[in-house]
Amino acid sequence: MMQDTYRRTTSVISVVDDDESVRIALESLLRSNGYLVRTYADALAFLHSSGPGETHCLVSDIQMPGMCGVQMHEELMAMGFHIPIIFITGYPGALPRINAGTHELIALLPKPFQADELMNCIEIALDRHI
Repeated sequence: MMQDTYRRTTSVISVVDDDESVRIALESLLRSNGYLVRTYADALAFLHSSGPGETHCLVSDIQMPGMCGVQMHEELMAMGFHIPIIFITGYPGALPRINAGTHELIALLPKPFQADELMNCIEIALDRHI
C-alpha cells in the first residue's frame, strides 16, 4: 500500500486533449487519486514542453486539430520517448490505424468511459513504465 501511495505522488500523468472540459475533468479525477497531472491543449504544446521527459503515462485524445494523437505518439517514439499511452476518442467508428503491437499502447477508450476503467489502465501503464 505504501508503495502505491509513493508511486501515485511521484508519477506524472500528462493529458493531451483539445477539449478544455475533458482536460479539466481528467485533471480533477487524476489529482483526486493522488497523481501529479500536466495538461496540454494539443500535441505540439506537449511535444514542445518538458512533458515528454517528465511523463510516466500519457492520456491523449486521438483526433485533435493539427497533429493527431497517433502522429504525436510516432513523433515521441522518433524522439526516443517510449511513454505508455492511453488513447481516448469521441469517434470510435473512425479510428486511424494503430499498431496493436506497440508496447506503449495500453488502451483505446471510447468517450464517455468509466473513471475506474481509466484508473485501471493508468495502473497498467505505470507498471509497464517501471
